[in-house]
Amino acid sequence: MADTASPDRVRVLNGAPVCPDADYVLYWMTAQRRPFDNFALDHAVSRARAWDKPLVVLEALRAEYPWASERFHQFVMDGMVDNARAFDSSGVTYVPYVERRPGDGKGLLEALASRACTVVADDYPAFFLPRMVRAAAERLDVRCEAVDGCGLLPVGVADKAFSAAYHFRRFLQRTLAPFLLEAPSTEVPTFPARKVDLQSVFERWPPLDWRSEPSAAGFGASAEVGTTTTRGGWVSARRRLTEFVAEGLPRYRDERNDPDADVPSRLSSYLHFGHISSHEVFRAVAEAEGWSPARIGDRRDGGRQGWWGMSESAESFMDQLVTWRELGFNTAARVEGFERYDSLPEWAKGTLADHAGDPRPFAYDLVEFEEARTHDPLWNAAQRQLTRDGIVHNYLRMLWGKKILEWSPDPRTALEVMIHLNNKYALDGRDPNSYSGIFWVMGRYDRGWPERAVFGKVRSMSSDSTRRKVKLDGYLKRYGDADPQAELSL
Repeated sequence: MADTASPDRVRVLNGAPVCPDADYVLYWMTAQRRPFDNFALDHAVSRARAWDKPLVVLEALRAEYPWASERFHQFVMDGMVDNARAFDSSGVTYVPYVERRPGDGKGLLEALASRACTVVADDYPAFFLPRMVRAAAERLDVRCEAVDGCGLLPVGVADKAFSAAYHFRRFLQRTLAPFLLEAPSTEVPTFPARKVDLQSVFERWPPLDWRSEPSAAGFGASAEVGTTTTRGGWVSARRRLTEFVAEGLPRYRDERNDPDADVPSRLSSYLHFGHISSHEVFRAVAEAEGWSPARIGDRRDGGRQGWWGMSESAESFMDQLVTWRELGFNTAARVEGFERYDSLPEWAKGTLADHAGDPRPFAYDLVEFEEARTHDPLWNAAQRQLTRDGIVHNYLRMLWGKKILEWSPDPRTALEVMIHLNNKYALDGRDPNSYSGIFWVMGRYDRGWPERAVFGKVRSMSSDSTRRKVKLDGYLKRYGDADPQAELSL
């Protein structure tokens, strides 16, 4: 199989040599946790076949990382079960490892890498992953290459950060088309049956018993945030994609903001954990639309509609999947400290500072926010959806953030509350795209609006206007207090 990862997607992380006479090629799966549609996996496969070597895939999960919980552990472990089944008869040696106590996995990567021709890792610009992969590469005695599988456009193609979706969309309109012709393999790779003896490694680091449908309980992660009914893994991701394309996509443009309509794709969690690729999502939409690259328009003005050559609903969805999602990855890669308050635009920091002393109409602390104990039933419902299900409806997520900004003692505290609650409970928290939504609340990617108390020139939102714009009866019955009609009358 030819290497599908173009040079734009591959970075060498250390100065160590490749060792073609070693036992196997090692793919360290950290961000793109799937057995196909995966540029890093394809790159590792091409290396293994070029040297006529077996392929070993290590997918590991630490017991301790920021906001670690059984919710996130279970989602990842669901994916491990799917991956193990996919690789089981492929000739690929798959090693799923989950720490039971912090530090149990120390040395595992080095032990596997000591027998590897080369190590291939995922290139991902956010959370603790960049530091972890870079530090690990420096310890290895064999070459380590990082491969970007984050989106349709390789993250490294843009050499600057973009301040607005309009500017980034214009860049995509000039740049993206050739990359749509490059796609990862859609098949699980296969190899001749050759046993890789890892018994000594398994004795020290026993792999996950994936045949037992493992539970996250007992693997060292906090039980404070429990699991949800949403299952992780590529099998569930594909099922959800099929449902969305058939039922949600045709209604997406007109109904995506209505919580009662239930048309959002709900794919962000699977994209975040790498259980599905943006290429697979794009391919499914394109097939449903009967689309080909020849239908791409020639506009280069940054406009949202009319460039893809798809239906209006499909173009609205593609703007979310490509423009907004990949804008977040661009920011994560190009803005140092992108997740910190000081990375906000100067105009936003200035206007928020000017109004930091404004009286707040209501004031709540972190615990009150977390326990959904505000005066606003709609906000409380959104917070309950987050804590119970690990998601918030897309439109209400914006309101959720704007109210935290309005009801916190100062804007820095508001940002801390948003990041903590989102990253603690949201299945797609900790993702560049998730940070985009939070920082949009504070003015990133936006422009100045008429000045108001607390917000200054940062855009504001209100629960009353939201109630007038979208349908909420069913949503409030699911997540509201005992009397949803009383809530609607407020």
